[in-house]
Order: sequence, then structure tokens, then C-alpha cells
Amino acid sequence: MSELRIRGLQKSFDAHPVLHGIDLSVERGTLLALLGPSGSGKTTLLRVLCGFERADGGSVEIDGRRVAGDNLHVPSEQRRIGYVPQEGALFPHLSVADNIVFGLPRTQRRARHRVAELLELVGLPANFGERAPQQLSGGQQQRVALARALAPAPTLVMLDEPFSSLDAALRLETRQAVANALAAAGATAVLVTHDQSEALSLGHEVAVLWDGRLIQTATPETLYQRPATRELASFVGEAVLLPGTVEQDRVSCALGELALVAPLGHGAVDVMVRPEQIRLLRADETPHDRAALDAVVTEVIYQGQDAGVTLQLQSGTRTMVRARVPGYRCPRPGEAVRLAVDGYVSAYPRVPSQAHSSR
Repeated sequence: MSELRIRGLQKSFDAHPVLHGIDLSVERGTLLALLGPSGSGKTTLLRVLCGFERADGGSVEIDGRRVAGDNLHVPSEQRRIGYVPQEGALFPHLSVADNIVFGLPRTQRRARHRVAELLELVGLPANFGERAPQQLSGGQQQRVALARALAPAPTLVMLDEPFSSLDAALRLETRQAVANALAAAGATAVLVTHDQSEALSLGHEVAVLWDGRLIQTATPETLYQRPATRELASFVGEAVLLPGTVEQDRVSCALGELALVAPLGHGAVDVMVRPEQIRLLRADETPHDRAALDAVVTEVIYQGQDAGVTLQLQSGTRTMVRARVPGYRCPRPGEAVRLAVDGYVSAYPRVPSQAHSSR
């Protein structure tokens, strides 16, 4: 498989800029999750990389070969890119095997080249090759679409929100099967998604596109623990944002004095704490390793394996915060508890007009 290099990529539609100077590198064998809200430019970027759209500026290189830039536009069929669309887009009048070999030369189509191998790679039995696509579940159809994309041994694989139409249980099973198949094939891949958990669980790296600009590229752990902006902190998971004052590697806020993931000088900041960092204790319990604060539970949203808990601190301005606890430890509304914050937190220089919340 190949490496991907994007430099200064720009694209507009009807004089409206959609991509603003995108710089991005994807190393060989890496699964990059391209994450962003609806309208951020994710699908446009994927279509430009595939050659479905012509770039207005910048360049794209695949394994050192330029395919876009300086008035160059290599057609999509010459880029050796495997493409998996949202709905799989299998041909209903062809068998699974014929769908898989559809893009191969005629002699390989007749021989059903590598069909059994590719079905095994995506976790399906070899006898599925004789079935019609409509005899398969949605998740199985997406695996066949991946097998079809891998059949010509492409340099890159592009996946355009391939799990969005599946129900929750099937989505988890299918995306793990797809991740395993890509890893077994040693594929270099770009997964476009607006699902944060999907990006964090599948991507070796995650690149976040926001209003047509790439605002952070990092490992899933770094992106979640140290998001580049407060807006990104609230987009990637749930965030408690509180005003505070920083002094080098410590910050003081309504939740006490907390340790920062990185020194930040001094002054007014907005502190970001993840709800699962807020540990709930019994009203008579005091942790031996840190200070605890008194609070009252005002709301509980039970979700089975965990629960969202809204709390009102009983000191100072009686700030409201949200915690996330295991479902079996779910407290009751009105219950008095104590809380402590585990781990390190992030902070951002204060924007004077910024409204603070525990979203």
C-alpha cells in the first residue's frame, strides 16, 4: 500500500470556498479517520482525493506520484483507489462473487479472481459468493463492498461513512470486521465519519475538519485528552467547561486545584474536564489522595452501562457540573454526594464573551 500527501488543497463550489488549504499526510498501513460535523467538507475532500472532483489549488501525491496539482488532474480510474460508499452500492442483478470482481480485467472476472480469499479477509464464508446481495444483511453487504474495493489491490482505500445506515449493534460488529480486514491487507485507508466514537475506536490517527479547515491531527488519545480548541472539546465527546485561573501546570476552578496536561503560563482560562473524570463518592467518604467537594445530585440520565449525572456544587457559586458514572453506581436525584477529579485536565485562554457550561 501507499502513503498519501496533501499540500495546500483548495476547493470551491460557485465561488463558495469549501476546503481551505488542507495539509495532511497519511503513512503507509495507517487508517486515518477524517472526522467533522456535517458541512465541514469531509465528503468534498474525499471526492477530490478519489478524483471525482477537480481541485482548485494545492496538490495530492499517492506514493510519490502526483495525481492533482498545477493543472494536473489524473482521472479517478487511474489513481488505483478503492472506494466504499455509504450504502455499499452493490449491483442487485449480480452475485456477491460477481460484485467483488466487477472492476477487474475480463480474464480475472471470469476466473472470479481471489473471491474466496477476499470473502475470508472480510469475515464472510466462501459460499456467500453465490448469493445475491439482497440475501445479505446490511453489515454483510458493507463487507462485500470492502472486498470489492480491495480486489484490484488499490494503493489507497477510501471509506465514505460506510456504517451510517446500520443499527447500533450491527455497526459495532461490521466496523470491527472492516478494521480487521484493512489491517490484514496492510491497507492505507481514509475513513470519513461524523461519529466521534467510530473515529476514536478505528483510527490510528484522527484528523478533524472544521469549516473546511484541518484544525487538529493526532492519535485518538491525544485528540480526546488534549483537543486543540474548546469547540473541538465539546464535539469530541462531552466536556465540562469552567472558568479558572492557571499558574504554569496547575489551574484553580470550581472543581478545585487541578493538574494540567501541559503548562500554560498564567492568567484567566477555560478549564476542560471530561465527565468521566469526576468521581462520585459517598457523602461521608473522603479520598486519601485528593480533596473532595460536596454536591447534590439534581438529575440522572440512566443509559444502562453508564449514566449521566448533573450535580450542583455546595460551595461558592453553586456551579452545576456533569459527571458520568457506571450504571450500577447510579445515584438518585436529591442525593448528597462528594466528588473528586481524577487525572489531568486541559485549559484554553479565556474568551471574555465565552459562555460557560457543563455540556
